[in-house]
Amino acid sequence: MIRKATCKDASRIAEILIFVKRLNYRSIFNDDYGSFVDLQVYPLAREYAENPDSINNMWVYEDDFVKGVLHAESGRIVELYVDHFFENEGIGSKLIDFAVHELNCTYLWCLDKNTGAKRFYTRHGFIETGEKQLESGTSEYIVKFERHN
Repeated sequence: MIRKATCKDASRIAEILIFVKRLNYRSIFNDDYGSFVDLQVYPLAREYAENPDSINNMWVYEDDFVKGVLHAESGRIVELYVDHFFENEGIGSKLIDFAVHELNCTYLWCLDKNTGAKRFYTRHGFIETGEKQLESGTSEYIVKFERHN
């Protein structure tokens, strides 16, 4: 089931975001300090728990417990992550379909070197627009994907 995130989900959301980002981005950014010092579960969980507004635009996929997270704002998919242990079970597809059909999301930005994510978004009807920009504070590019209904 997909439902609106609550403060009670803070630690699980933080855990998913941090660990999946480490797995997916460490080889792209080649920055162990960033991956293991800057990215920490507890401070992010505390931020979510202490500031309920920070999760206003988040939804979770829950099946016995939270297995995936969607952050969407103003027609944009900001983040979509599925716990590594539950990948390839259709959770990401359910979250992206929810984003498109329930939240009217039509675009997103993705790291250009994140080929797995780019394939996933393309399979779900998003098309790379050719627009790109540097990811803030890095030398890596993000590319824009749009979906036309």
